[in-house]
Amino acid sequence: MKKLVSLCLLIPLFIGEAWAWGQTGHRVVGFVAQHHLKNSARKKVNQILNFNSLAEVSNWMDDIKSDTAYNHTHDWHWVTIPEGTMYEQTEKNPKGDIIMKLEEIVAALKAGNLPAATEQEYLKYMVHLVGDLHQPLHVGGKNDTGGNAVKVQWFGQPSNLHRVWDSDMIDGKNLSYTELAGFLGQPSKTQIKEWQSLSIRDWAYASQSRAPQVYNIPKDGRLGYRYSYENFDTVQICLLQAGVHLAGLLNEIYG
Repeated sequence: MKKLVSLCLLIPLFIGEAWAWGQTGHRVVGFVAQHHLKNSARKKVNQILNFNSLAEVSNWMDDIKSDTAYNHTHDWHWVTIPEGTMYEQTEKNPKGDIIMKLEEIVAALKAGNLPAATEQEYLKYMVHLVGDLHQPLHVGGKNDTGGNAVKVQWFGQPSNLHRVWDSDMIDGKNLSYTELAGFLGQPSKTQIKEWQSLSIRDWAYASQSRAPQVYNIPKDGRLGYRYSYENFDTVQICLLQAGVHLAGLLNEIYG
């Protein structure tokens, strides 16, 4: 009975970690975005979120997974685009996917006239989903549930490839989200302009293009210092771009 209870307590933890950037990663995205907002957009976002920061609300969409009223949002965190195909050519998930829902949410926020509670909810969705879209394994092209089925060992402990990218590499640095955000550096004005010119689908294809690097793992599945050394720079650029892209959308909607 004790083993059963322990397993029941652990299952939600593993599921939560397998679905998105870890809490630190999402907070980094929100923190970066907050520092690239125009003044008018910052004031409007503060008003909508009751002066909670983007970092504070960034994990809300993971938190609500335990609320059955939001079961319909579970498939919104990811999309499958088989290699060699475009999103337009894929068979769409009737429950929605990350590209479909982000495009719908952005269009609704731009149109305006939403009830205050709905606008706040949509904004929280957007903050989280923009972060998810930049985690390479949320745009999957293989039949492995976004790397969750790829079992590996992370420094000798059981894990999976998705979790390695969500949280293992980030948590291994033992940094707060503000420390990690500070380590990302400051993009140039040219980079910001270039990144913010990309569409949601462009971002998805960029994540998809990282698959060869992500799946470059040893046959024994033992990951550690070398894999982190070869990939943590990519984690950092993904987080930085996600924050800049999120700010660009918010400036476009509210700036």
